[in-house]
Parts: sequence; C-alpha cells; structure tokens
Amino acid sequence: MTPQEAAVPRRIVAVVVTFNRLALLRNLVARLREVDGLAEVLVLDNASTDGTGAWLAEVARADGAQTARTSGPVLLARTASTNRGGAGGFHDGLAWALERDADLVWLMDDDGLPDPDCLDRLLAHEGSLDFWGPAVVADDDPGRLVFPIRLPGGSRVVHTVRDAEAAATDGVIRDVVIPFNGVLVTADLVRRVGLPREEFFIWGDDVEYLMRARAAGARCATVVDARVVHPAVGDLGSPMLGGRSTYNHSPSDLKAYCMARNNLVNLRDYRGWPFALAFVAKTLWFYLVTRRDPARLRLSLAAMRDGVRDDFTGHRRFL
Repeated sequence: MTPQEAAVPRRIVAVVVTFNRLALLRNLVARLREVDGLAEVLVLDNASTDGTGAWLAEVARADGAQTARTSGPVLLARTASTNRGGAGGFHDGLAWALERDADLVWLMDDDGLPDPDCLDRLLAHEGSLDFWGPAVVADDDPGRLVFPIRLPGGSRVVHTVRDAEAAATDGVIRDVVIPFNGVLVTADLVRRVGLPREEFFIWGDDVEYLMRARAAGARCATVVDARVVHPAVGDLGSPMLGGRSTYNHSPSDLKAYCMARNNLVNLRDYRGWPFALAFVAKTLWFYLVTRRDPARLRLSLAAMRDGVRDDFTGHRRFL
C-alpha cells in the first residue's frame, strides 16, 4: 500500500450469516463490537426460529436510538422470510455491504469466533491481496485446522497449524483461502467477479467464489498467524486410499447432498469433465470401500445427477 493510499480512510464492514445459533451469534457480535476499525456489522438471519430475529431487532433498535457511538461498530440486521442457506446469505450480505459503501468486507459464519487481533493481522497484508483469510482452528484443539488446507501445486493436505506455518512463505500460503470463515474481500474484486451463487444453498458456494476470483486474477492467500476459532464440522478430509487422498464426508444428508452436487458442478465448470468424473470415482470408492454406506452413495449419485442437469432445487427436501 502506498502512503497516499494509506492516508485515505477505508470503510470495513463485517457480514455475518446466521441460522438458529443465537448463543454463538451473541458471542460473535460481542467480539466484533470490540474490534477497532470496523464501521458496521451486517447480520443476515436466515429465518431463524430460536429468537434470533427478535434479538437482532432489539440490538439494532438500540444502536439506532443512539445519536453517536463512542466506540465499536454499529449493528444492522435483516431477517429473511425463508432459509436461503449460507450461499443466499453471503450473496445478499455482500450486495448489502456494497450498498453501504464498504471498501473491504469481512465475511463469516455465526459459529466462528475471530481472535481479538485477527483483523489487524489480516490488514497487515492489505494492498498485496484481494481475497484473504485466517487459519480456522478447532475450538477444542487450537493446533488443529478445522478445514484442512490443500497446498497449491500438489496433493498434499495439511491438518495442523504447525504444518501450515511450515508451508507458509512470509507468513502466508498463497493461492488458497478458506472462504467465508473470517475472510476479507475487496469491494473492487466483488464488483469484478460478482456475488456468490445463491442457488448453491450451502457447501461449495465458497469454493466456487474462490475459483471465480482466481480465474479473474485475484491475489488470494491464507494468513497463518491470523486465527478464527470454530467448532468441528464432521469428518472433513477423511483419509482414503491408504492416506493418499481424502474425502469430505458429513453425517448430514443435506450437507452431503449439496457437497456432491455443487462440487461436481465446480469441477465441471472450472477444471473440466475429467476432474468431475474423477470425483464421481472417488465418491464410489469412499462409500463402497473406505466407509461402506450404500444409502449415502445413492444420495450422492442422485445429487451429482442433479448437478449435471443444473437442477438446484433438490436440497429443499432435506430442509
């Protein structure tokens, strides 16, 4: 960043997407209130049924009643009429942030909790990156990555913070980031590549956005000394083929369906049919050999069929 650019105030807006996690959301909002440099926190509530909408309305009303805040960001909230999933939430949230004249948007789910210095550590790389985020670590084991990182240029996947740090150059792992878990994206990049694919509902919308950003020449990276703490999310990166590969298994039928459908679409659209067919073969092997589950295999193949047809309605039967 040049001295002239540094002298121009930039507006940083956080976007949080939430669904039925009021206790976690309260903790996250409290943490974000303590972060210097944030102008606003925009919360997208996906039609929660646990009192989230009422709580958000109360907090936003209290903020609006103040003539001026002495510190911390203002909270604004919108509650959707139906559950639009993370994809719909981040689609709408990014659009809203741009409407609010954001220069940088800090994106996160409701179940992550950034360290108090997370934003500062990310901003240390401002100007050299367009789409970048923290290491996402387990709440019960801060040395373990919740979302394993596949290192660029090969098949190696790192599962620990220690290995991620060893793989980093100048504190970052370039060309890879775990989107929508405490990531920063520039408004300029959003205007260039558009908004996330809302029809994906969940799972793969973040990967598609990263692929689209990289295809547009965006500078992406993971900042390994920045941290977001996150609960475990199932058997992500389950080993298969004697540890030579991994598979993203989830106990949730909804997540498994969306993962299979959306991942096939992403591979087809960005890497070509050979990679998409390799994913089909990998799924067959995982549920026939590694973790035999004929019912889950049938679900996954049906999801892939829907992906080939560009049918993005099948997830609704799991809601």
